This record gives sequence, C-alpha cells and structure tokens, in this order.
Amino acid sequence: MMMFPLQELFIKICGITNLVDAKLACSFGANAVGFVFGQSSDRYVSPERAAAIIADLPEHISKIGVFENASPQYVQSILKLVPLSAVQLLCNNGPDDLVDFDVSVIKQFQLNQSFDTEVMRNYLVDAFLLKNQNEEVGNQLPKKYHWDIAIKAKEYGRIIISGGLNPNNIEDAVRFVQPYGVDVCVGVERSPGKLDKSLLRTFISNARNENLYYAEDMEYE
Repeated sequence: MMMFPLQELFIKICGITNLVDAKLACSFGANAVGFVFGQSSDRYVSPERAAAIIADLPEHISKIGVFENASPQYVQSILKLVPLSAVQLLCNNGPDDLVDFDVSVIKQFQLNQSFDTEVMRNYLVDAFLLKNQNEEVGNQLPKKYHWDIAIKAKEYGRIIISGGLNPNNIEDAVRFVQPYGVDVCVGVERSPGKLDKSLLRTFISNARNENLYYAEDMEYE
C-alpha cells in the first residue's frame, strides 16, 4: 500500500461581516473568506466595509465576492470598490456572460437530485460551487446530500461543495467526494454573520485531517 499526498483542500468561510471573524478564519487555516453583496441577506456587507476588512488580511488569502441574481453591471460596480480575488455567481447567465471579469470566476449551481451536470460543460470558469439543497418531503425537511452528483460534476472542472456542511459531517463529505474545496457558512456560526470560534476550529481541523492523505493499493505484475 502506498500513500499519495493530495492537493491541499481549499477551504472557504463565507458570510464574513467583520474583521475579527475574518482574521479568525485565516488564523485557523482557511484559504478564502466570502463576502455577501446581496442586500437582502442577513450577512450583507457594504463594499466599504468589505474593503476595510480586506485591507487587514494577508495577501495569500482569497477574497471572494458572493452574488445571487446580480446583474453584471452590479458585480462590476462592486469590483471597482473592493479588491476581490474572485466572484462567486449564482445567476441565469450563460457561459459567454462570464468571460468579461478581470478576476477569477466561481460559477454556483444549486445541487439537488435532478441537477444535470451536463449544463456545466460549456462554462470556462476557475471553479464550480455546488450548493446542496434540502428536499422537502411532506412536512419534514430532511438532510439529503447529493454527493454522488458532485463526484460526477468533477468531470467538468474544480468542484467546491457547499450547503449543510458542519464539523460533524465534513469528514464524510471530503472522504466521499474528494473535492477541490469546501465552503461553509451556517455550520460554523453562532448567529447570522457571527462565527463560533469552536465550531470554526473544529470544522477546519476535521476537513484538513481527512484531506491529508488517501491510500491506494498498487498491484504490480
């Protein structure tokens, strides 16, 4: 049995609203922080506040702007004010609409049992974020994870998995999917926009520990 090191797991902590939490995420080993620019969100952060937070963060940390159903014009207006490393876009725009940005682009898709990975084929982006969606059954809202579809989606590029992740299930998710990255928000919060130090530390530690090595049996003739 031989051991092969994996590429370091890309860990993004999303919904950052303050400098203390941003620095905490960085100190625990996150690779990226996400800022939500949708004004209807509980985690909305103004461009001015985001820029001020970013100014105090290490250069190697990726700063990602998160946009949902935002026009390209709105995204570009934020980019003029905030020194972002990448934009994460949940929108109905086609592949040709995502080529005019001067930063990296992460295309987000909502992941459910009916998601057809074929729609990803023509997108030339830096990564795909697949956000798992709970499916309602009767009056209950069970946790259903469609990681089998996420595995299939890896055919089309780098995959970041998201949605419903927390310190208790991140190891299983990483082990099963072996994604390029993971994204978490609610699973490490004590309230919207406020991180829980203990949950954050445990989440990143568990994700890193699971990603360190994988074993593969090698047979030689």
